[in-house]
Amino acid sequence: MFAEYSPYWQKTLNWELNQDQDISFQKVYDLVIEGNKTQNLTRIVTPPDFWEKHIWDSLRGVLPIWRQQNLKVIDIGTGAGFPGIPVAIAHPTWQLTLLDSTLKKTAFIDHVCEVMSLSNVKSLTGRAEQLHHLSSHRQNYDAVLVRAVGNADLCTQYSIPFLKKGGVIILYRGQWSGAEQISLEHTCKSLRAKITYLDQFLTPLSLSMRNCIHISLI
Repeated sequence: MFAEYSPYWQKTLNWELNQDQDISFQKVYDLVIEGNKTQNLTRIVTPPDFWEKHIWDSLRGVLPIWRQQNLKVIDIGTGAGFPGIPVAIAHPTWQLTLLDSTLKKTAFIDHVCEVMSLSNVKSLTGRAEQLHHLSSHRQNYDAVLVRAVGNADLCTQYSIPFLKKGGVIILYRGQWSGAEQISLEHTCKSLRAKITYLDQFLTPLSLSMRNCIHISLI
């Protein structure tokens, strides 16, 4: 089903997925569409949109850290498992914790992981602003991924406590304005952090603008 998009992996990520990964991405699609019958997982349901906006977008966001191995990653506000599940499929050496406040969503993720035997993924039900106080999570992650979840300043405030020194927060955004940049710079300064990279790119099919903001501790 997604085979026709294979050339984009090499062109946009300098990566070629293997057959098992290709099958896994198709299985994710099937499971999400099936899950949509009983709960509102996503409004993106056509194969081209799903591939571009969920699978490809999830992976393109981690491109600057793509070659790193054995990372501990938390995906905050994962919803139906994006970006965490595609990232886990593409990076089997990474350990992914997928956090969402809705039990139905984390139950769905558990189902996906069981069906697909994703041993490098675990779900976590709760709110970031509460869980980051726990010693088992505080300053425990090499990367924090936050995709399509609220205000960038608040996302950063909730994410910083999870981050190890030398790690990175990646905020997935659509449009990104100068005013948002200035506001986030002020927020980062108060948290002893800084914006280290603004990754701006176009999606391969619809040519939509995307921005990923990288934040690290000072």
